[in-house]
Amino acid sequence: MAPVDRKTVGYVRVSTEDQAREGVSLAAQEARIRALALATDRDLSEIVVDEGESAKSLSRPGLQQILGAVRAGTVKAIVVLKLDRLTRSVRDLGELLETFAKYDTALISVSESLDTASAAGRLMVNVLGSVAQWEREAISERTAFALTHKRQNGQAYSRTPFGYDRKGNALVPNVAQQRAVALVRRMAKDGASLRQIASTLTRRGIAPPRGRQWYASGVRSILNAKEVGLCNARQTNSV
Repeated sequence: MAPVDRKTVGYVRVSTEDQAREGVSLAAQEARIRALALATDRDLSEIVVDEGESAKSLSRPGLQQILGAVRAGTVKAIVVLKLDRLTRSVRDLGELLETFAKYDTALISVSESLDTASAAGRLMVNVLGSVAQWEREAISERTAFALTHKRQNGQAYSRTPFGYDRKGNALVPNVAQQRAVALVRRMAKDGASLRQIASTLTRRGIAPPRGRQWYASGVRSILNAKEVGLCNARQTNSV
């Protein structure tokens, strides 16, 4: 049986928000991967592209194409610009490394100068992946804490919610809208449907946040909105 001709492939990915960010464009990634292949005398067979795909899941067409080739035993090495182009999850990274190891496929990261063909390279990939996930989780926790603090203190933290006016960095109750919010919550508690509530708001001439009439989605947003600080204590239930 003739030996299988194993190849080296590159992998590039951009998500929608990545596409305008300098340094991670598809062209930039491809250029860096081709430069490494040339410098290390690697025969790069192809570069597989996932455009507009998030790293939150491994279910991406290009990546699945590569994994299929890996399992078929035809891939010797995979080259990426950075590990986060491949995945942002330590769990997914571990799963990929196990698959690559099983089929004797090396993972090479240009920016991190890593090559899992060696034990030291595999160790460093796992360490960097763990640190990256810790950093993302820490940022998420800090952001959530800041938003909670602003919400509890009646400060603006995103789009001005219905029921409030924005004055500088503060949210001030809008009396008329607070009455509408009270009506929405009371009708929902009494069993009215979202459409019935929307129809009532429109019929009473209560202006919606956008447009000229209320829809079920707008009513749902009010019911799902978190209360802002102690401002709801100022609501009046008379409509």
